[in-house]
Amino acid sequence: MTGAANQPRNIPEGDISRPGAGDSGPASRRTPSSPAPSLASISPRLEPRDYVLAHLLHQHRTLTTEQITAMLFTSPRTCRNRLNVLRRLGWIDWFQPIQPGARLPVHWITGPLSARYVALATGGRPPTAKALRETQDRIVAATSHLAHTVGTNQFFVDLIAASRTNSGRLTRWWAGPAIAGATGRRVHPDGHGVWQEPDATVAWLLEFDTGTESLPVVAAKLPPYRRLREAGGPDWPVLILLPGPDRETHLHQHLSRAGRIGVTVATATHAPAHRDPTGPIWRLVGNGRRRHRLTDLPADLGTAGGFHPGPPTPEQDPLYLLG
Repeated sequence: MTGAANQPRNIPEGDISRPGAGDSGPASRRTPSSPAPSLASISPRLEPRDYVLAHLLHQHRTLTTEQITAMLFTSPRTCRNRLNVLRRLGWIDWFQPIQPGARLPVHWITGPLSARYVALATGGRPPTAKALRETQDRIVAATSHLAHTVGTNQFFVDLIAASRTNSGRLTRWWAGPAIAGATGRRVHPDGHGVWQEPDATVAWLLEFDTGTESLPVVAAKLPPYRRLREAGGPDWPVLILLPGPDRETHLHQHLSRAGRIGVTVATATHAPAHRDPTGPIWRLVGNGRRRHRLTDLPADLGTAGGFHPGPPTPEQDPLYLLG
């Protein structure tokens, strides 16, 4: 990096390691100091992306160091150093899950001061220390659901990463509970997003499949989306991310035998080759001869109503605070 002109979009200048900063792990070798007693006392040490990270962790439960780097930093080392600083300030916290035979990557979660900030910034009541500990412990204990949470988040992380180098932008990213609430709890997708390019915009509802459910169970999730549309909800495609090409093929075969679905469904896999969700990776159910770009999928944003969240507002952009 030689100057601001070469910086990816939304990344502050000076995104490099500070002189003398060591390449450390997630502060496990350091004893964190007591959290600062107020937001005002640490505000001089916070940057815009620290506030963005607070909102992301609050809304999406947990993010890995790699995911945070992809969205908000240009250097993994700088990201690790900054996250360690924020942990010592009491802004965020971390845990490292264990699965049989291995430790998983470090996962970051909301901390005492970021939880207080988000609650106050959104007109809520700050959580007590006990309530925050319970929230954190629920995330740590939910190891059986961790792959689903991280995989769902990765899809949107990949979109934000893509927006740093092209003309598109993720203008809304809602977790499952947020979009369920906005649609009257008639559907329960794993996430919702809106992607905008200069000449096209697409909104969708996401189902992230880990392969643990039978295909009939996956297919049974689709009729509620049809009923939502018929009740005045959004006519947005349902995107289903599957763990591999064989399962994707079998799902298409199952849905073709089931007959009319009544909603647009497009599938892709978690494969590394599909890490750019904006590219031609989407296979339409009922017309799977070729794969489509994300913005090729039919999706009228519509207008807000009882079961319809409508188009995104500027402040719903996940990177809104970065400008």
